[in-house]
Amino acid sequence: MRRLIVLAALLGCYPALLVAALWPAPLVFGAVALASYAAEYAAPRLARRAAELPGRVHLGVTLRFAARETAALLLVARTAGAGSAWFVALAVAMFGVHGVRAAHTGLALRLRQTLAHMPITTRNLDVSALRIPRMPPGWLRDPRSMRFLYLDALPVLAAVQGAVAACWGAAVALAAGLAGAFALVPYVRRARPLTDRARVIEVVGEQVAAHRPEVILYFSGATAAAYQARMWLPVLERLNRRAIVVLRERGMAQHLEPSSLPMVCIPSAADLMSFRALFSAKLCLYVSNVGRNVHMLRIPTLRSAFLNHGDSDKEASFNPFSRVYDEVWVAGPAGRDRYRRAKVGVRDECIHEVGRPQLQGISTEGPGLPHRTVLYAPTWEGWNDDLFHTSLITMGPRLVRALLDHDPPLRVIYKPHPLTGHRDKAALRAHRRIVAMMEAAELAESKARHPSRAEAGGTRVRHLVVTGPQPHLYECFNQCDLLISDISSVVADFLASEKPYAVTNVAGLPERAFHERYPSTEAGVLLGEDLAGLAEFLDGEDTLARARIKLRSYLLGPEYPDAMTRFSAAVERVIAES
Repeated sequence: MRRLIVLAALLGCYPALLVAALWPAPLVFGAVALASYAAEYAAPRLARRAAELPGRVHLGVTLRFAARETAALLLVARTAGAGSAWFVALAVAMFGVHGVRAAHTGLALRLRQTLAHMPITTRNLDVSALRIPRMPPGWLRDPRSMRFLYLDALPVLAAVQGAVAACWGAAVALAAGLAGAFALVPYVRRARPLTDRARVIEVVGEQVAAHRPEVILYFSGATAAAYQARMWLPVLERLNRRAIVVLRERGMAQHLEPSSLPMVCIPSAADLMSFRALFSAKLCLYVSNVGRNVHMLRIPTLRSAFLNHGDSDKEASFNPFSRVYDEVWVAGPAGRDRYRRAKVGVRDECIHEVGRPQLQGISTEGPGLPHRTVLYAPTWEGWNDDLFHTSLITMGPRLVRALLDHDPPLRVIYKPHPLTGHRDKAALRAHRRIVAMMEAAELAESKARHPSRAEAGGTRVRHLVVTGPQPHLYECFNQCDLLISDISSVVADFLASEKPYAVTNVAGLPERAFHERYPSTEAGVLLGEDLAGLAEFLDGEDTLARARIKLRSYLLGPEYPDAMTRFSAAVERVIAES
């Protein structure tokens, strides 16, 4: 229904504009023109997909603006006459506004392409020698900036007052457009030296060489997978060795959390393999198995170690591709046993247990709220059905509904995997249903809350949907009393809290077979597709506390020495051997 309303508001004004112009009815024209501008502004914010639909049938935003300008010209032709000098001047000025807009777009594209073709981009490195110009405001450098389209409101709305007013409005719009286009010229000119490939590589290389990196964190992947590298940045910051982050996708650095680590983005494989400033490093750490890893693996002076982005019972934690690395670093004995059982060619002597240093800030205490808090953190649908572990599609909405309806009330935190819906749109639809339920429950709680409770500080249940990087997963651990998750590294990491957890049995395996196949579930409650086990988990006695402590050591390694000490020792060993 919302889509239909948005489409009607977006497209319905233009026939009315034509009728008002030909009538002619200037006041009606002005009212409809104002409504059309309001619809253009509001439509992308109210229903983005509906706003994009007209463009698929060649009724895009530029054509709609041109149609409104044409209607304004028709209105002036009907009121002042097509032979009027003012009408001719307005028509010329309208074309001029489009020409200026095209000039601005060309300059903005030129600036974007210059920056996009830099062979290397950096963060936390001094590349002042390149004299990279300060960027203009976003709206000015954006080739698709709507502000320049809206300049035509000046002559269109002024046409209500007649041809002279419309010409003055067009003149002001033309002057404003020219000012915007000329404002970009200095930025384009100053960015021109950045097209000198050899110079850029030389300057960045000098800065990286001066840093003398010893450890490299390498990452390549989709922006939604940036969390895989993000979780390791604080760990590398705490090392006593000089570390650097190497990225492959342009713009990836902006998806990583603020860090003091130097970062270089080198999209070209040839540039990466010939970038000698990295050759001083002794160790390269990989957090995911992707095809572009091979470019870094070809540098012979670097010892490679696969960190992964979390230990779990998923197939990703014993991928056959892992044998291409010199070493595989796992959290605890469970990681070693996974490779032994899988027999994928990773030799036992290449596996080293280094712990999970990220987990040191996880508390074993609950948030201490009046209501217990349940964190539901399902995994994504995987690259194919063989890796299908997500509970979102089969039971997610029913599970959240049961949590929201539980008596006594529970606080629900819902944190889906960042890649949810990446392959299967059914997972995305289930996710949206859950979000809608959470929002409705929050609204109902807000309306039902008694004023006296509000004055007393209240016991309102504030549900939380987490779809961005903040709060972090580990912060969600500290905010909850119970976890419900799927087969994933979330389960293993949550064991650091020693709190009760439940795992969904999406495949419907017998309990014994399920625990044998997925050892990380042995100290948790099993939830069937029919939600069997949920009532026991929420209301029953916690009898698995000791089992969780035992399993924690098996999955994450011993408590002493701590994980950061073990991780640092592994880095020192490799550097010493090199």
